[in-house]
Amino acid sequence: MEHDLVSVQQLTAQDITAYLRLAQAFKRGAQIQLLQPAFAMNLFFENSTRTHTSFEMAERRLGMQVLNFDPQASSLSKGESLLDTLKTIQAIGVNIAIIRHPQTNYYQPLLEANLKLSLANAGDGQGQHPSQSLLDMLTIYEEFQHFAGLKVGIVGDLAHSRVARSNAQLLQTLGAEVYFGGPKTWFPEDLQALGSYCELEQLIPQVDILMLLRVQHERLKAQSEEEFSSKQYYQHLGLTPERYQLLQSQAIIMHPAPVNRDVEIASELVEAPKSRIFTQMENGVYARMAILTHLLVSQGLVTPQQLEELS
Repeated sequence: MEHDLVSVQQLTAQDITAYLRLAQAFKRGAQIQLLQPAFAMNLFFENSTRTHTSFEMAERRLGMQVLNFDPQASSLSKGESLLDTLKTIQAIGVNIAIIRHPQTNYYQPLLEANLKLSLANAGDGQGQHPSQSLLDMLTIYEEFQHFAGLKVGIVGDLAHSRVARSNAQLLQTLGAEVYFGGPKTWFPEDLQALGSYCELEQLIPQVDILMLLRVQHERLKAQSEEEFSSKQYYQHLGLTPERYQLLQSQAIIMHPAPVNRDVEIASELVEAPKSRIFTQMENGVYARMAILTHLLVSQGLVTPQQLEELS
């Protein structure tokens, strides 16, 4: 049983299946029984609505107690290291720390410290976003009941997207075919081993799943941000009503959100019949319940037998 979940690269196809089955059980109303009180703290160093709230909802649904954390009001503002902060909350009794951080691979020195508490990565810089990827896989599985041979197009700001990286890695593990679209200059070298680039007009008619990504203005260099035009991006690379009509009958639209309406997708399509954007948000709670339950087992707070029975 994994002590921490920081990257999708930890997961085999069998692991992913186990997470999805557990998430589905929670979606059907399954419950766990904690062996003793369990405590979580959500340490978010980047703004978040969905991931932060979803993790807290998952924690509370599992019966965990959630301790508040405000980075600006913490001793980190006085120069304390993140590792010492974690050692502090561990000493106080926190069992699981959920962390979002702007630094890619922030978790590496934390893992090397062999902390007793468990870590769940809620997004690191331009690196990984395992909980988003698992909720996305849950949404796809609910729709198609399989992954092998599915054609998935990931379109948008690929260069700065941890979602693109972690989703492409999981999809490749599960046997799906991955294609990328968006500005060609934003197609980084590390993604080229996970799928091929395709022009948008050729990509849309062939995919089963179209995953759209927002432009991450907070990560753009000053010159790129200054040159960016929302109107031009929408016209050339956004999902317009005309492009929507090119999708196959069974195809679905996904987006990790937040959505920039009328930039990467027409506002009227956010809740179109093919859209699963809000379904993804709902599934986020159950996927994160599954992640937390695995970590609770590693902490000795849930029995392995309970996990076996639910999965």
